[in-house]
Amino acid sequence: MTENKWTEIEHLPDWDDDIYDVYTAKKFGKWLMLKTLKEQYRDDPEYRDMFEKEFDARYNLAHPHIVMINDFEEVPGLGMCIITDDVYGDSLRKLIDSGKVTTDHVDKLTRQLVEAMEYIQANHIVHHPIKPENIIFTENVGNLKLINVGVEQKAHLTPGAVSEDIFNFGLMLTEVLRDMPNSHRVSLLRRVALKCTDPNPEKRYHDIQSLKLALDENNGIGLVSILSIFLLVMIAIIAYLTITR
Repeated sequence: MTENKWTEIEHLPDWDDDIYDVYTAKKFGKWLMLKTLKEQYRDDPEYRDMFEKEFDARYNLAHPHIVMINDFEEVPGLGMCIITDDVYGDSLRKLIDSGKVTTDHVDKLTRQLVEAMEYIQANHIVHHPIKPENIIFTENVGNLKLINVGVEQKAHLTPGAVSEDIFNFGLMLTEVLRDMPNSHRVSLLRRVALKCTDPNPEKRYHDIQSLKLALDENNGIGLVSILSIFLLVMIAIIAYLTITR
């Protein structure tokens, strides 16, 4: 049984980056994903140490919009691998390039992605840049999953790292909105993206909470407007009752 633990190992070149190769495979019949150092880096102590630090940083993370790590083990023919949940679906990059980004994707980016970013920052995780290639929408359900999350855990994150997160989020949002039809909400989100990517870090949102507040105001379609309408209706009812007495 142990000899046949790993089956149907398949390389996913679209998911590779400069340092890592990514595979999908079955472990005892269950689909998982494998991330391993490219062959030229596998015996390099510096890269091996970096790889182990990434596993340590990510192993205890638990968030519904971050791909979970299951194990760190030797896989025949691949060497040491970080084993994660299977996240079969489309990357945001693929959706953008094929013109298939929908308002539902935008909703999830402005809610689920920001929640994942907030969680990462709260855990002081030094991570890869937020970009379309690292965001997956799962098949069927369309749930957002952030991949390639952690590099190392620190005692705290610098203000510069937080600002860079916000800047990269703004770049991503700008690209997502680029070809979307104009609407009141899209215009508001473009303003948020513009503030995120201001060349002067002092003029960006200073933290993830400020960004969330700005996005919540845009996502909430007007909680203020709804309350205003409710108050107007109540005033009209009271006025009517007063007149008819």
